Amino acid sequence: MDRATYQRLYDALVTYDDVEHIARAEHFDPELLFVIHTHRVTRDATRRFYVVRRQIPRLVSEWKRGRTIRDIAEEWRFPPVLMGQQMLGELGIPRKKVWQTFLHPETAPDERIRREVDELLAADRIYSPQGMELQRERGRKGEDRLAAWLEKHGIGYRTEKDLRGKFAKTPDALLDEPILHNGQKLAWIESKANFGDDVELRKNLRRQLAPYTELFGEGGVVYWYGFVDGAESPPGVLLWDAEALEAITPVVPPRPEGSLAAPRTSDHARRPHPVRPPSAPGSAPDGPGAALLP
Repeated sequence: MDRATYQRLYDALVTYDDVEHIARAEHFDPELLFVIHTHRVTRDATRRFYVVRRQIPRLVSEWKRGRTIRDIAEEWRFPPVLMGQQMLGELGIPRKKVWQTFLHPETAPDERIRREVDELLAADRIYSPQGMELQRERGRKGEDRLAAWLEKHGIGYRTEKDLRGKFAKTPDALLDEPILHNGQKLAWIESKANFGDDVELRKNLRRQLAPYTELFGEGGVVYWYGFVDGAESPPGVLLWDAEALEAITPVVPPRPEGSLAAPRTSDHARRPHPVRPPSAPGSAPDGPGAALLP
């Protein structure tokens, strides 16, 4: 996607209604638009988190006079679940109880809070438990898609689950033997169920891709929802979108005679992960991931 189009979409996708409207009007994939919308919402929430946090005592006073948390969140253009978590914390509800209330609204301290938490969960498609599960499901689908590509080409690999505890950081697929593509030896492949804009690429390079090259050598990363035109591939890392990866026919070195090595599919991608809040804003590795409780 060219940068001008991406920036236009990024600026326009303020609410989920914008996702639906632009998908209909311009025939974009709504899932792609939702990914871009998620970029915008999570980055804005992280940037303004402490600006909003300083206002919470005053906003709680407004709530006590009858305003709803959802109305306050809409006025501040702040994710409803995050606003609700901060306001409930200001009411003196322990952090663990706040999180429990958003997982199980029926455990809310009183009927008004239960009713309002239900409203916040329904209004927040990113930071609600349901929204976070959708994000994880996108990640699992991406890992399954990568596994299918590896198996199609007879490429043996080990997964994050296989490598757990052996390395400080592990890619989604560490290849049993490097493959060759355009004269480059690739030892690993990472799956990103995301869109690679400049911010995302820099974040992934710092947190994951550069450490992978130091540990394992050169590799590749596939952004299943694409990336901005002209994005620079980090040193030692090939950059693909879904179409580019599917078009590749890698050169797979022959296995040694008698080798029992065979492609493996991880069950890690299908295992449900517990929903839990991180300790600080922006702590999730690939998007919102969980609520931004301070």
